[in-house]
Amino acid sequence: MIRVLLVDDDPLVCAHLRTILGTSGDVDIVGEAYDGAEALDAVTRYRPDVVLMDLRMPGVDGITAIRHIAALREPPIVVALTTFDTDHHVIRALQAGAAGFLLKSTPPQDLIGLVRVAAGGHTVLSGATTRRLLNAAAGRQASQDGRLTLIGALTRREREVFDCLGEGLSNAEIARRLNLSEATVKGHVSRILVKLDCPNRTRAGLLAQHAMLGRATAPAAP
Repeated sequence: MIRVLLVDDDPLVCAHLRTILGTSGDVDIVGEAYDGAEALDAVTRYRPDVVLMDLRMPGVDGITAIRHIAALREPPIVVALTTFDTDHHVIRALQAGAAGFLLKSTPPQDLIGLVRVAAGGHTVLSGATTRRLLNAAAGRQASQDGRLTLIGALTRREREVFDCLGEGLSNAEIARRLNLSEATVKGHVSRILVKLDCPNRTRAGLLAQHAMLGRATAPAAP
């Protein structure tokens, strides 16, 4: 079962999501919270696998809550819930540590499937703006903190795992591709995040995509 925590200041939204996800058979709604402060307490209390987090809430907003949750020792996967997939809010959510975003208007069957995808360790980005948001987030990340210069500190194996993150592969898929155990892959991912100062695998994946784009467009040596 996928343990899910719902966070939205509108109880009707939580009820709607609970009804939809309750039909899946493999999703257990372990709790609800109605602002960012309650979300932090609920994460500690219920230990969810996935948190569906509204961004615009009174008091502690979703961006702030995501940032605090991402700093936990073993944080759950947080997926931002938005009404409009505007660059400003979505990119801020990714930078805070969200593993992606979903529109509140996502069709029920798509919502269930995307929650399963998120629980499997994949980045979840819905809507026609996915490519634009990925490029914008990667470009801003590279320009702001210069993490591209840190890639050279990765070992050969870490670089292979890093490239797989850029393809959006889960730990299980990386393990199969590189003939490693999932525990070994998890260890490599943890070290990559530390070396590149990335808060989560989503940010590392965006950086990997930017690095691969740079290699693809670099002029050939004379």
